[in-house]
Amino acid sequence: MANNQSDRVLLDIEGGIATVTLNRPDKYNGLDMPMFEAVAATARTLRKERQVRAIVLKGNGEAFCSGLDVKGVSKKPVNFLKLLVKPGRRVSNLAQDVGYLWREVPAPVIAATHGYCFGGGFQIALGADFRYTTPDCEFSIMEAKWGLIPDMSLTVTLPELIPIDLAKELTMTARRFNGNEAKEMGLVTRVCDDPVAEAYAFADTLAQQSPDAVAAAKLLFNRAWQADDKTSLDWETRLQKKIIARANQRTAIARNSGQPDKEYGDRRNF
Repeated sequence: MANNQSDRVLLDIEGGIATVTLNRPDKYNGLDMPMFEAVAATARTLRKERQVRAIVLKGNGEAFCSGLDVKGVSKKPVNFLKLLVKPGRRVSNLAQDVGYLWREVPAPVIAATHGYCFGGGFQIALGADFRYTTPDCEFSIMEAKWGLIPDMSLTVTLPELIPIDLAKELTMTARRFNGNEAKEMGLVTRVCDDPVAEAYAFADTLAQQSPDAVAAAKLLFNRAWQADDKTSLDWETRLQKKIIARANQRTAIARNSGQPDKEYGDRRNF
């Protein structure tokens, strides 16, 4: 099933695995306004797709994403207003949506990076649940180069991975570092020669689990990881009540009790 949000982002769903491809290769998948809108729209679409078990997020061409297309966005000053205004009671604005909304997609998201992963591109990858990368992929929190600060949800995602002094260093210096150093710092999950192939292999593994348990685990950790004890324990109980003894949990028992081919149903809504 192909469902392209625009020519900027390609979406294909097959066998419960969704492939999201940033598709502006001539500009190293730089974020112009149509790209911002397409990435956010794709995440919102996948949030509703209950048959999707896992998502691979990658970039076409020589880079994952080179970050904000500063020249392109700057051509119309009103674009910055469109990016930074937060309509109504929403948690995030359009600039933040490209990273933050992947956290709100129930299915796990695996970002496969290569080439360049700079600025906003890095923040998109941080919004994923897992990051697979090549050893020579270059990363940077690059906003300081342009006299800016990161504003695409990094303050939510980065504290889960590294200490504050390292976050400040990388942000203030905008220095580049490769996939191996990113792994040493805890910023990526795995370094491999073919991150897209490895991401699909991992997606297939996730697709064999109960979609309810996987989605509930993602939501549990996103809500409870840095919360106080009461909030964390409340989320454990709240989510367990939603999956225990339900159809997919009964299927999990059956698959481990002599019926390994029994099929899971679509994911429940949480």
